[in-house]
Amino acid sequence: MYVGRFVVVGPEVGAYRVSSRSFPNREITAREDALTVGPTEDAPETDNPYVSYNCLRVVETPTGGTAAFGNGSHVDPIAEKLELGYPARDALAESLLALDYEKDDYDTPRIAATIDAGNDGEALIGTVRKDAVLVETVDEPTLVATYEKDAPEPFAFEAETAAEAAREAYGLEFEHEVCAAGVALTDDGFETAIENGE
Repeated sequence: MYVGRFVVVGPEVGAYRVSSRSFPNREITAREDALTVGPTEDAPETDNPYVSYNCLRVVETPTGGTAAFGNGSHVDPIAEKLELGYPARDALAESLLALDYEKDDYDTPRIAATIDAGNDGEALIGTVRKDAVLVETVDEPTLVATYEKDAPEPFAFEAETAAEAAREAYGLEFEHEVCAAGVALTDDGFETAIENGE
């Protein structure tokens, strides 16, 4: 089954995976303040605005710190609102609504999730589709994808560390895996990991 890009999040751990039929030549790289999806060196040139973006950011917030991750440029305004002290629910809902679904040939939904260090790993997941905006607090691993599974649903996800989350997301039996990022809340804050399938 092809579900496109997806996030999965449960209290204290989460992952984001790029799955793509159209732009498979991408990888995730670590930058100073973000994990970024971008083209590989051998990727054909494209002017598609949805190919490169920060997919995961960990920011300092009034509650201690929050991880925000998702499938596009909306991750940045979510992170910025969290830094300003917005509750995660508001940061997700306002950013998803403001940027709306992707205006491509498929009306691709935007998806995102947060994990809040200051609220015992409280996790939220959200999506904006052509017909809805959904933001939910989760207390068990929950997945939302751009296609087929475009509403949050409980999902079996066993990872406990960032590296396990990235590997598990990358290895799921959904078609056309490209790369994945994992994040986990630890006693020392957030850890992140990358799986580029190499």
